Amino acid sequence: MWRRTVNGLGAARLGGRGGLDSAWEWWDAAIEDSQEGRWIRTDTERRTIDDIAAATVGCPPASGELPWRARLARIVRWAAVLRLAARAGGWELVPVTGVAPARPAGMATLLSAVYAVGEQGEIWLDALRTEGPPPVVEVGRAEAFLFGPGSVEDLRQFFYD
Repeated sequence: MWRRTVNGLGAARLGGRGGLDSAWEWWDAAIEDSQEGRWIRTDTERRTIDDIAAATVGCPPASGELPWRARLARIVRWAAVLRLAARAGGWELVPVTGVAPARPAGMATLLSAVYAVGEQGEIWLDALRTEGPPPVVEVGRAEAFLFGPGSVEDLRQFFYD
């Protein structure tokens, strides 16, 4: 039921364990390469990450009591912010599911990983009216990727430069 594609990036393939696991793999590659000195962020990349953090701050905590539209809108916000960041910085967002990240990983890898999760939220939100709520477990996994301690929400803390 949740296998449609949008925007040509194939985020609909994110559904299921393999897709979110791919996003984590790309995220881990970018963070590891930065921490190991294989990716040295430029000033533009540092400012972009600061801007992403500022644009996504203030999302209410996840709650099963929030309406579906509000839960999905929290995820969708990331897609919009990442699209703007990628366009502004000239980075290309690419599909992550079933593809190993290029190494050394860099900003495009990091943005693509997070964007794939946000784009999946767009798919879920678009289909909410016609197909009903998406799988609760998958939404919870996407929320855990984006929000809370050790998640993308803590993005700036993962860099040592």
